[in-house]
Amino acid sequence: MSQSITKICTDFISELEQAIGNQSAENIFVLTDTNTRELCLPLILKSAKLNGCQQICIPAGDENKNIDSAVTIWNYLSENGANRKSLMINVGGGMITDIGGFTASTFKRGIRYINVSTTLLGAVDAATGGKTGINFSGFKNEIGVFNPAEAVLIDIEFFKTLDLKNLRSGFAEMLKHGLIDTREEWQSLLKFDLEKFDLEKLRPLLVRNFRIKERVVAQDPNEENIRKALNLGHTVGHAFESWSYKSKKPVLHGYAVMWGMLCELYLSHVKLNFPKEELLRLKYLIKEFYGTYEFSCKEYESLFELMTHDKKNDSKEINFTLLSDIGKIHINQTASKDEIFECFDWFREG
Repeated sequence: MSQSITKICTDFISELEQAIGNQSAENIFVLTDTNTRELCLPLILKSAKLNGCQQICIPAGDENKNIDSAVTIWNYLSENGANRKSLMINVGGGMITDIGGFTASTFKRGIRYINVSTTLLGAVDAATGGKTGINFSGFKNEIGVFNPAEAVLIDIEFFKTLDLKNLRSGFAEMLKHGLIDTREEWQSLLKFDLEKFDLEKLRPLLVRNFRIKERVVAQDPNEENIRKALNLGHTVGHAFESWSYKSKKPVLHGYAVMWGMLCELYLSHVKLNFPKEELLRLKYLIKEFYGTYEFSCKEYESLFELMTHDKKNDSKEINFTLLSDIGKIHINQTASKDEIFECFDWFREG
């Protein structure tokens, strides 16, 4: 399975047209959600190659990354002449690139698709690496396939449409990549000013972040081994995120991952002697810029149950990626129910 290379564009329209190639406009399907249709689609449509393209729009929000939205997309493709030579361009954050990649990969056993990632979170997380999918039965990304985009294009201008909370959500995944890479990369990310969030100063960090993920994915495209390192923080984080939707108090993915990383680095400290000073450094950063996730001991069982459904579990035990130090990765780690509940206690103590 070939891997797409993520590209930060310097001349977006020209680079988009290069990625489109000779595809005829009437056989191009541009997928947006209700937010990106308003904020981002006008720029995309400046391309002469998209004059007469077909447009599909679904409701915004991760709660709409579901089978109903997938059926809407498949129906549109089927009813408007899409064939195996068609091209889908997914314009949006992680929700759109996940469901767009999934529906493109499964329609007529697969059509070409390009991701135009318009959020920082989507750019560093969902748009790259070839994971596609939808949520199902209350579980994150329960149904999907591995199939990389033909191209992943990013224009930092799109990030200017994001508020500070959404920018910080994306930065959470960047911090995760730093933790699994090197101490130098981790420390360079910690120096970034999360208060001002200068996008031009973010650019070199972003380029290095993409390369970290691409190196990992190239070694293990189907997540059978080292790619599991990219799941740091996600076992607990996905449980927090799923529970937030069940309790009608949704949280952003990056925030859930940050809180999940804190929990999993606590487990790393207890089980693998991860340095306490680095654990506390992350804790203080989260407290200042991400706040905390409020839940009581009454929710422990429900959170644990959500974790048992995590796709990374190979058996009845819950599977974690843990660290013994910055860049020292230990995949396929497990923790007992008591250890996980102890972790929740520590998290809630603040």
